[in-house]
Amino acid sequence: MTAVLPTPSPAKPSKSAPPVPSKGTTAAANAAAASFAALTDALDYLGPAGIEQVRQAYRFADEAHLGQLRNSGEPYITHPIAVAAQCAVWKLDAQALMAALLHDALEDCGVTKSELMDRFGLQVAELVDGLTKLDKLEFNTREENQAESFRKMLLAMARDVRVILIKLADRTHNMRTMSDMPKNKWARIASETLDIYAPIAHRLGLNQTYRELQDLSFRHLHPWRHAILSKAVAKARSRRRDLVQKVQADVDAAFAKLGMRIRIAGREKTLFSIYRKMDEKHLSFAQVTDIYGFRIIVPGITDCYTALGVLHQMYKPVPGKFKDHIAIAKVNGYQSLHTTLVGPSGINIEFQMRTEDMHMVAESGVAAHWLYKASDHDGDPSERLGTKWLQSLLDIQNETRDAAEFWDHVKVDLFPDAVYVFTPKSQIMALPRGATVVDFAYAIHSNIGDRTVAGKINGEQVPLRTELKNGDVIEVITAPVSSPNPAWLGFVRTGRARSKIRHYLKTLALTESEELGEKLLTQALRAEGLEKLPETRDPAFPGIWEKLLRFTGNKTRSELMTDIGLGKRIASMVAKRLTVLMTEGGEKRDALLLTRERYTSHEKLSQGAVLLDGSENASVKYAPCCRPIPGDAIVGYLGRGEGLVVHTADCGTAKRLQHKDAERFIAVDWADEPVRAFETGLVVTVTNRKGVLARVAAELASSEVDITHVDMGDEGPADTADLRFLVSVQDANHLDSALRHLARTPTVLRAARIKPAG
Repeated sequence: MTAVLPTPSPAKPSKSAPPVPSKGTTAAANAAAASFAALTDALDYLGPAGIEQVRQAYRFADEAHLGQLRNSGEPYITHPIAVAAQCAVWKLDAQALMAALLHDALEDCGVTKSELMDRFGLQVAELVDGLTKLDKLEFNTREENQAESFRKMLLAMARDVRVILIKLADRTHNMRTMSDMPKNKWARIASETLDIYAPIAHRLGLNQTYRELQDLSFRHLHPWRHAILSKAVAKARSRRRDLVQKVQADVDAAFAKLGMRIRIAGREKTLFSIYRKMDEKHLSFAQVTDIYGFRIIVPGITDCYTALGVLHQMYKPVPGKFKDHIAIAKVNGYQSLHTTLVGPSGINIEFQMRTEDMHMVAESGVAAHWLYKASDHDGDPSERLGTKWLQSLLDIQNETRDAAEFWDHVKVDLFPDAVYVFTPKSQIMALPRGATVVDFAYAIHSNIGDRTVAGKINGEQVPLRTELKNGDVIEVITAPVSSPNPAWLGFVRTGRARSKIRHYLKTLALTESEELGEKLLTQALRAEGLEKLPETRDPAFPGIWEKLLRFTGNKTRSELMTDIGLGKRIASMVAKRLTVLMTEGGEKRDALLLTRERYTSHEKLSQGAVLLDGSENASVKYAPCCRPIPGDAIVGYLGRGEGLVVHTADCGTAKRLQHKDAERFIAVDWADEPVRAFETGLVVTVTNRKGVLARVAAELASSEVDITHVDMGDEGPADTADLRFLVSVQDANHLDSALRHLARTPTVLRAARIKPAG
């Protein structure tokens, strides 16, 4: 089956009338291409009722596009017909073919969605509407707009995969006819096709479409390279014609002798895949040895393995070049046996063995759902063909409202160089190459991922960041009290895992910010002479929170507290307004409390200070400019949207902020027993000798100081050198002790904490 793909999309051809065709033959050809007869032969699988529905849609579209021409001078209706023709090759249903014919009617012809609904039904109208929205997407170079466009497209195809199938048909036809468009549009449209549409076609198993889109993009992006490579392949083809014919004759004879019915077809590597291999592996054309191959179509699955045995008896296999994609199908549903053999004259030739059904899926992927759904008795074929990925887009969307972040999660799944691993109960799971134990845990269930504490691969305990390999058996160990670690974001590979972890951390950050906001507002209210916040439904103050929320512009009390915790609202200003509302309701201010809180609020040991012990996670940040540790005098700054940022009192950045934004500073202090270590910087000046770094590191280790980063600078050979360390210490006393030990080391000339510039 040769793909006949079509497309309108961002590359919408101009409908301004070019010169009217003057030759009678051209006019006749255009008329034939624009008639319904061009589709009729491909629609016999629909039955008379389906064909009549498609005919009605054609008449409506033909009338709507009357007088519109493409850049080539053809009637515009030839484009929707070509799109529908490709959809017919995939045996899509009548509704999809009707939508293919009508896909430009909403945008270009003034037809309304309700009109389409009345004429052709809700489903057809929804499909056309989905396609029209995609056509309006402009894939600009600006990241935000592009990401939002991707999000809309991927969600549309998740809701109904026919939308993206028609879209891919539409895009392919536009790529085929792109030579009629202005050349200044070629690069943008071809790049977009290569980066977006070809990977989606591949992810859905539409391999024929995938290859064609790649080659058409390559031709228009790099015309000169395409032409040179095309000539080189043509020469190689003519040189090796005898060899290919000999191999085909030998294979035919071997299977005829065995009495096995087969269908054999030659396969040539596409120009783009040859170019990419040459570019990525820095090869010359002569070094690309797997340009030619054969597909052998056999009656049944067992015959695939029999055929493999026959071929291995004929030619020697290349070690490491056998892949069984039948036992373990690819994530997009592809199944075949692959083997590379050393043919005549030492030329490597790849063979692929598959059944007719496998061949159908290999070429048409998810579209094969319509090709054989009537005869499928093993459940939902669209699921079996890997379209769970489409549903996973909706899962990611539920947790990711930011378009750029959504695309960041999804794009990694568009290039699924997969590994196949097993659960302890021998269930096969496909994950992108580079996936880790954490990715595997989230692929099973988000609750498993969230509670993961350790993992085993093939019975041996391994770090969670360990990359999985084909055939690994993975066991995940969980604990009820465990939660996702922000460090996991540094190594997870799947969009699902990344979105789940980020969603959890965002929820956690908001919860902690809400708690901090409540604490800050209570403290500010005490400074106004009132002991505590009123309850949400306090009968003593009816409607007080509604009035306060109208003042602040927040929707809920929880949102207000979160905003205060994130520094988007000043606690003291909110407290003043709340005080007015409470005193109007009859509450009396406590003079003693007012005096005590107001006049001790900036002293070092203020009763109202926010106490810090290192357990605050996302709601409190320790400034990297001064890296405060317990024992330092500190100040707290409520950055706008950043939460509470803690600086040392002598930090130059903090002093500048205090000068500009004094009302955003609050009293903070260290708790008596911090629960973790804190990072700070050291500079150690040493005599530049062999092994000096090891000696300094050993001295720090003996002081129970953890080194998290070392910078030795890039100066040339010198008598002395400055070693800069980031270290974790318990408090200032621990740091002083470590510095004293360092100072006694013979090779150390000076050791000091790095202080921020004033």
